[in-house]
Amino acid sequence: MTTPQPPTQAIDSESSPSAQLGAKRAASSLTNTLELLSSMRFSISLLVFICMASLIGTVVAQGRSANTYIDQFGPFWFEVLDRFSLWHIYNSWWFLVTMAFLVLSTSLCLIRNAPKMLKETRSFRENIRASSLRAFHHKVELDTVREVSSATASVQAWLQRQGYAVRQRADGDSLLLAAKRGSGNRLGYIFAHAAIVIICVGGLLDSELPIRLQVWLFGKTPIVENMMIADVPERGRLSVNNPSFRANVLVPEGSARGSAIITVDDGALVQPLPFTLTLKKFVVDYYSTGMPSRFMSQVEVTDPDTGKKFDANIEVNEPLHFKGVTVYQSSFDDGGSEVELVGYPLAGPSAATFALKALVGQASEIALGTSGQSVKAEVTKLRTINVEDLTAGEPSAPKEFGEHVASVTGSAAGKKNKNLRNIGPSVEYRLTDASGQTTTFNQYMLPAELDGSRVLLAGIQESGRSGFRYLRMPVDELDTVGEFMRVRAALASPEDRREASRRLARTYQGSVTDQQALQTSGERALDTFAEGGLQAISRFLETNVPLAEQQRAADIVLRLLGSSMHELRGLTRERSGLPALGTSTTELELAANWSRLAVAALSDLTLYPAPLMLTLKSFNHIQASVFQVSRTPGKWIVYLGCLFLVVGVFTMFYVRDRRIWVWLRPAEHLNGTRVLAAMTSQKRTLDFNREFDRFKLALDKLSKVS
Repeated sequence: MTTPQPPTQAIDSESSPSAQLGAKRAASSLTNTLELLSSMRFSISLLVFICMASLIGTVVAQGRSANTYIDQFGPFWFEVLDRFSLWHIYNSWWFLVTMAFLVLSTSLCLIRNAPKMLKETRSFRENIRASSLRAFHHKVELDTVREVSSATASVQAWLQRQGYAVRQRADGDSLLLAAKRGSGNRLGYIFAHAAIVIICVGGLLDSELPIRLQVWLFGKTPIVENMMIADVPERGRLSVNNPSFRANVLVPEGSARGSAIITVDDGALVQPLPFTLTLKKFVVDYYSTGMPSRFMSQVEVTDPDTGKKFDANIEVNEPLHFKGVTVYQSSFDDGGSEVELVGYPLAGPSAATFALKALVGQASEIALGTSGQSVKAEVTKLRTINVEDLTAGEPSAPKEFGEHVASVTGSAAGKKNKNLRNIGPSVEYRLTDASGQTTTFNQYMLPAELDGSRVLLAGIQESGRSGFRYLRMPVDELDTVGEFMRVRAALASPEDRREASRRLARTYQGSVTDQQALQTSGERALDTFAEGGLQAISRFLETNVPLAEQQRAADIVLRLLGSSMHELRGLTRERSGLPALGTSTTELELAANWSRLAVAALSDLTLYPAPLMLTLKSFNHIQASVFQVSRTPGKWIVYLGCLFLVVGVFTMFYVRDRRIWVWLRPAEHLNGTRVLAAMTSQKRTLDFNREFDRFKLALDKLSKVS
């Protein structure tokens, strides 16, 4: 008895059609995908997309600070555009992915079509039939008394003199001459498409892609912690032989650096350099207007392999090339300057100042009186030059390095602005309160002359807002705001406000009742102003004065406030041991103008977002150069691609593919030869028509020769 076997054959035969169908579908999907990737339409679409992205990258300045873009586009659009990395568009993931797909698509297109084109270039198409030639638009048919061999030799000789390559094919008694010229035109398409691949490969090689591949595939991890370069672990370091990179290195004067930093997302990788850079001196030359005319870093380069040293100058557009690495003058920064600041309290009747010494980049705790509270102050920037046009009433946004470079390279030199002046050093600092709210301030060291008055400018940039708003404070004989701050403290004291009002009343030559009324009005004006500035005065008038009388009342109150401020100033000068204000006409006008500026500034101080103000007294500037160091082997590949592109475009536009076929067969009725010829080209231009006329004329001459 035999054991029945499982019907494996039946099962296989039943499952085979579905398996075959699945395999066919998979093969069809793969074929369709390859067909799409290698299609010309797909490549052109990717190329158009890259061109549009490159246009955006050209219009939108790349690599600037976030504040620059916030000033230009506003906070909302900055957040939107930042999601697409439009500030670093050429290194954004979507741009690199598009480039990679373009390389893949164009490569597949080349692999698919190049063999056909090369075969077409070598082919003479000698299998064409005589009947097919009669369908050509440019054809000639005639008879000659010459024999086939003689006519063939004459036609072939003429074609060769015209630069045609000729091949013969016999067909019984008949003979075909197949000629071609300019068939290298097809090579132009191959060169042009290969150029796209080569240029994209070179661009990808010099982009962030090699660094990101090391992060994705080889375990490199960007460091997000704040640590010294010497403490960075191996996973955060790249090889000194890294084939392609772009990094930045900050070198303070007198310091040396042998490593650079590559920013990757929110972290950084350390790129060791094959040499050490020592910044001996950073040089800035100026035009007469104060605009920078030249930047130069005097450096010493040390080769650790040989120990040799040499000096070099690195300037804008004049980089240093050494050991395959190029060093550019990218920017300049502070190298840890020492600043001495004077602090003024902005609340309460105390005018006592305090001194603060700090380093740029260093944070300090400042106690607020006896309340036990404190604020954190961090000096972020020291600018020794500020070239500004103050005709608009206040400085523009602090200049980026690129704007200074524009003046050096000449791109801004043509825009001559006679109003540009160097208004001296400034310090930028941040104050952070106990709740974590941070405000940025930009304080100038020297007063500027605006509208005929010398004022010290104090800029405020609140969190979430772009640009600085400037407070104008009148200065004293020493060009400081010391007297203004003493007046502010006196305004905060009820006793001082009453004393100033009494002094104002005594200057009035009237009855005692009128003097008392003036004193009361002065006190009320100062009290209201001390509570909330001119805004409080405006609210008081809107509430207590009829609408028709408000303008007249406002003029009276402002004059009264100015006179009271004059007396308050005199009171503070008396306490400080300073001479009394002059009484001549000119001195009174100057004092009145000072009081007017003080009223406006004190009113703005009610909105000042900090309990203190820091002013710059002195500094010890330590300059630092920011260099961009790069190893870019891809540029040579790009140059090769550009050469291929030039050759390809030239070949496509200026090399014309022309083909001629000539059938020669015995003509028995003439005892000669019947000639049937046709000519064609990819582009039937006027030149082609003229060449066909010459060919036709040559055949006519052949027919008349016996």
